[in-house]
Amino acid sequence: MLALLAASAFALSVQAGRWWTIGDVEIGPFGSLSPFGGPGSLSWAGGGARWERFGVATGAAGLIAMLVLVVVAGAVAAHRIPKLAARTALVAIATAAFAAAGFLATRPENGLPFALGRGVVLFAAAVVLGVAAAVLALRAPGRNASDAGSR
Repeated sequence: MLALLAASAFALSVQAGRWWTIGDVEIGPFGSLSPFGGPGSLSWAGGGARWERFGVATGAAGLIAMLVLVVVAGAVAAHRIPKLAARTALVAIATAAFAAAGFLATRPENGLPFALGRGVVLFAAAVVLGVAAAVLALRAPGRNASDAGSR
């Protein structure tokens, strides 16, 4: 259940979660959304190309971590112990966390009134829940049937 909660939080944080707001404009990893102008890029906020690349990297890494956590959850639901998927999830989560740290750190300081949004909170919760799910899967006792033949 933790893996599915983390996967959902990753998906919501990068697709539907706004990381910052400036008035009615929502800003997330993949761009901005304005009620009067619709979807747009991040270039208007003055953050530069590095900030935009960190945004896309954060969004992509969050979606990859979501996918791997769904695999972990599926294996657990099938009564398997997903050791490789759990290790892969930890790597994907760490990559997503580093990309998100870069996205947060390179936010433009140009006088625009950036207000923190729900996407950052969802992303942080996804990281914590995802790490917990992966560690629990790695510490689970027993072996898979495929592991028995390799020893």
